[in-house]
Amino acid sequence: MNKFFDMNSRIIGNALDSISEHDMERLISDCERTIRKGHKVIASGLGKNVPICDKFVGTMLSLGLDAGFLHMNSAVHGDMGMVHKGDLVIILTKSGATAETVYLVELLRKREDVKLWLISFEQQSVLADTMENKILIQMEHEGDLWDIVPNNSTTLNLIVLQTVAVELSRRLRLDLERDFKPNHPGGAIGERLNHE
Repeated sequence: MNKFFDMNSRIIGNALDSISEHDMERLISDCERTIRKGHKVIASGLGKNVPICDKFVGTMLSLGLDAGFLHMNSAVHGDMGMVHKGDLVIILTKSGATAETVYLVELLRKREDVKLWLISFEQQSVLADTMENKILIQMEHEGDLWDIVPNNSTTLNLIVLQTVAVELSRRLRLDLERDFKPNHPGGAIGERLNHE
């Protein structure tokens, strides 16, 4: 293995192995039910998790699946209006205790028929201890000099969310021509699809 990737690939591999298959199945199944009922899956995060949420939402939309991103800072300034009855919100937080995140979860709990899921790295925290639906990842190190830069944690969040999106495409039996191609008229993907 390339020496530059050896340590982090081992850390990421071990962290992925720590994820409960049962909980992952429940998350994917809840997302599937949400989409089948005509509702949307929303990802919410702060800081370096923002582009991770954006990537997940972009993948979902490219597949023709209803999704959205709710920024935790702007949520309380009106953006919570995107969360409707029947939607599912995935909360990304490394600590499970960030003030903005805890406050947003408290507000969302008051909304009728909104399913909440947590993805976090602390086995015990304000949110890990109080949220029923959760993916708790055991990660030994961020991989940087000080074990503080959001590095391996954001990579793991991306892997988990992209796995959800890809598995949904399988379970919903999405069709390349019907569901994917219409959303990609341009770029290299559009050119490839138009020549197949």
